Formats: sequence, structure tokens, C-alpha cells
Amino acid sequence: MAGGEGIGGKKSSLDAATIIGLVVAFTLVGAAIVLGGSPDSFFNPPSILIVIGGTLGVTTVCFSLNDMMRASQLIGKTVFYKNQDASTIAVQVIRIAEVARKQGVLQLQGVLDSIKREQFFHKGLAMIVDGTSADEVENIMIGEIEAMAGRHHKGANILRKAAEFAPAMGLIGTLIGLVQMLGNLDDPSTIGPSMAVALLTTFYGAVLSNMVLMPLAAKLERNSDEELLVNQLYILATASIGRQENPRRLEMMLNSILPPNRRVQYFD
Repeated sequence: MAGGEGIGGKKSSLDAATIIGLVVAFTLVGAAIVLGGSPDSFFNPPSILIVIGGTLGVTTVCFSLNDMMRASQLIGKTVFYKNQDASTIAVQVIRIAEVARKQGVLQLQGVLDSIKREQFFHKGLAMIVDGTSADEVENIMIGEIEAMAGRHHKGANILRKAAEFAPAMGLIGTLIGLVQMLGNLDDPSTIGPSMAVALLTTFYGAVLSNMVLMPLAAKLERNSDEELLVNQLYILATASIGRQENPRRLEMMLNSILPPNRRVQYFD
């Protein structure tokens, strides 16, 4: 580890499950539309504006502009996600703890360069090397992950709220189309476009809610849980290193929060 090997494993990359799931879902819906023989009839700009623009506008009313901007960044993280293996990280932090136990905390100065990508762990370990007490560092790190969890929870709430509004905007579009149709019954040429708006807004609202917003909210919560688990491992490791505890005890503490199928047996 001291030789410069990084921790955490992978850089941010496209999340295959998210991309594949969305592509498969939209491909199947698109195939059904094409096989029906009238794909052009499913494209209606006014309906798209009503559903997407209306959903975005009404959701913004419920939150602040800063909340919406942060939510857009979190959505990006559901597509570009850094997949971290908690078991691998547990082994790596135990190795670092062994170095600190055998050679002293100050010897971890060389390790800090290899973990710069893991900013959370790097910050905690740097404070330990600088002489900050383990209890103080632990409290600071716990405060940071609580704030992180709060941000992720708010981001998921924004997506779920938007998912609630999308079908409602579809219904509003349906009513608009029906009113337009009933107000122009004397002109048969307007009945078709009005009915298209009426029906397609409901379709767009259902698709946006159930095929995009709700799945992204669930994925964001899943990724947040994974990141929280990894950061909890980092907190336990940092506090244990700061207290100069036996790495075997650290292994037991890490396994206490790891799922049974991801627990490590470093010393066995």
C-alpha cells in the first residue's frame, strides 16, 4: 500500500445497469409503437412541452433553485457512478492499519498520496497524521456523512415529487386537448390534433414518471446506501488507526457492518 497503490478501486464510469435498463425499456415501448404502424402519431411537441416543462416548473415550486441544481448533479451520478467494492476497501484499510500499528501513525504520510481520490478517507487520515484526536476526527467524519445522506435524500425526494407531478401534468394536457376538441367540433380538421394532445400527454406523463423518474430515484437511494457503507468503513478505520488499536479488532468492527456475503477474513 505504501508503494502508491490507490484505494477504492474504480473511477467513475457509466453505470451499465442504469443504461441497459433504460435502453431496454424504451426499446420495447418503441418497438410496440413501430409495430403498430404509426410511430409519427406518437410525437407531439405541445404534449411534450406540457408534461416535461410543466413537471419541471411545478417541482421547482416545491423546492429551491439550488435544490434543483444539486438534484441535477445527483442524477448525473446515477449514470456516472464509481462502483466501490466494500470488501476490497475493508482489506485495504486493514493493511493501512497494520502499517500504522507497526511503524507509527506518522509513517502514514506516504500513504496519503495513494488515497487522494478517496477524499473522505484522505481528509480523515490526514487529520490523524496531523495529531488531531481520534474522537474529534470521528465526530467530524460522522457529521459529513450525515450531511451527505441528507443531500442524497433530498435529491431522491425531488425525483419522487417530479414522478408524482408528471402523470398530473399528463391529465392537465388531456383536459386541454378535450376542451380544444369540444370547442371546435364544427371544424373536423382540429379534432385529430386536439385528441392527439389529449391522449399523448397522459402517455408522456406515465412514461416520464414510471420509466425515468421513479427508477432514477430508486437508483440514487441505492447508490447512496452503498456510499454510506463505504464511508462508515472509512470512519471505523480512521478512528481505529488514530487510537492505535489492534488491526484484528478493526477487522471485527468492519465485519460487524458489512453484509454477511461481503465480510472479510484478513487474518484467518
